[in-house]
Parts: sequence; structure tokens; C-alpha cells
Amino acid sequence: MTDARECSLPVARCLARYASLVYSASPRTAQAWTRRLLRCGVAAGPVFAAVFLVEGAVRDGYRPLRHPVSSLALGPRGWIQAGNFAVAGTLFLAGAAGLARAGDRAAGRAAPALIGAAGAGLIGAAVFPTDPVSGYPPGTPDAPTRPTRTGMAHNLAAIPVFAGLPAAALAAGWRSWRAGRHRFGLYSAGTAVTMLTTAALAGAGFGQSPGLVNLGGLFQRASIITGFAWLTALSAQALHLADPDVMSQAWR
Repeated sequence: MTDARECSLPVARCLARYASLVYSASPRTAQAWTRRLLRCGVAAGPVFAAVFLVEGAVRDGYRPLRHPVSSLALGPRGWIQAGNFAVAGTLFLAGAAGLARAGDRAAGRAAPALIGAAGAGLIGAAVFPTDPVSGYPPGTPDAPTRPTRTGMAHNLAAIPVFAGLPAAALAAGWRSWRAGRHRFGLYSAGTAVTMLTTAALAGAGFGQSPGLVNLGGLFQRASIITGFAWLTALSAQALHLADPDVMSQAWR
């Protein structure tokens, strides 16, 4: 009996030490995952914008000021923009999860849900290509005589992006204002107004409004870049609020 007890003491000590290590490591592991997810939110906008800006500049017959970003998913090289939609949507979903894990102080509850919906919309845009508009691809009419089902599905998928992100900005902006972060609150409100306004102007351009038809792509890009840049800023702020030292170490 004495030998059994003596043998069991090291085992018990090891188990106790293991439990202590697991308990202390779990919060750190959770924080590390939250930071990784938030970094996805930081990267989503720059990655998406870089791809569609480069593709729009090199695509034959494509006019970035006139044609929508979604039109880059049409034609032989369309897989590049389709993949861009899918990657951006995945990063959005990850960023939304990170914001939710970061707690109410970072973004509240409504903003992560709306950002996640925008991510799902981007993935939907990858699955359902848009209809040709404003003469792209070359040889197609300026406006389709009858929208296709995939085109209508694409337009529905765009709603969480161009309406959900402004709503998320307003929700997060109000929370920031109440928390005393007035500059970010005003920035978020300005993002919502700018994104909605430019999206409406882009819609008029793609609807062949005579004064805006040649600027539809420009206004849409302004709307996208404004909203996606806000997500980058929100995710970066959440990183900072979660740990003041993260901003200096995040990309090491």
C-alpha cells in the first residue's frame, strides 16, 4: 500500500500541473484565435480592392469608371473575380467572428451580425454571376432586356453588402460615440452616409441614367472602398481594444 501511494504521488502532481497549464493556456489560446480572426477583417478590404483594381486596369474592353466590379466575373478571366468574391466573403465571415468574440466593447452585437451577412452576400456574388450591363462584355447591350435568374440572385446577394455594411457602421458608430470614442463614431456615421449615397449613384449609372452612365463604376468603387476600409479600421480598433500591445506585434 505504501509503495502504491508513493507511486501515485508523482502522477497526481503531474495531472495537477497539466490541469493548471491547460487552464492558464486556454484564455491565451482563445485570445490568439480572436486576434487571427480580427486580422482577417483587417485584410478583407485591401485584398478585395487590390484584385479588382488590377483586374479592371488590364481587362480588354473593360472601363473601370463605367462598368461594375461584378462584371469582372464575366468572360474567360471571370474566375479571378469570382474567386476574389469568395475569398473576401470568407475573410468577412472570419472578421465578423473575431468582432463577436472581442466582446461588446469592440463592436456590440449588431455590427458583427451585419458584417457576417455581408460576407455571405459576397460569397453569393461569387456563386451567381451578374448580368452584362453598360456594354460589358463587349458586344452585349447596355441593359439586359430580361434579367436572368442568376443575375437577380446576384443583385439580392449585393443587398447585405451595400445595405448591411452601412447599417453595421451606424450601429458600431453609435456604440463608439456612447463609449466616448467620438472620432470613430463620426467616422462610422460618415461611412454609412457616403456608402449609401455613392451606391445609389452607382445604381443610377448602371440603370443607364444619361448623366451618370459613364460614372457608375466610379461611384460603385467609391462605395466599396469606403465600406471595406471601415471594416479594416473597425477590426484594427478591436485589436487595439483587446490588447494595447497587439498593434505593435500583430504582423510580426
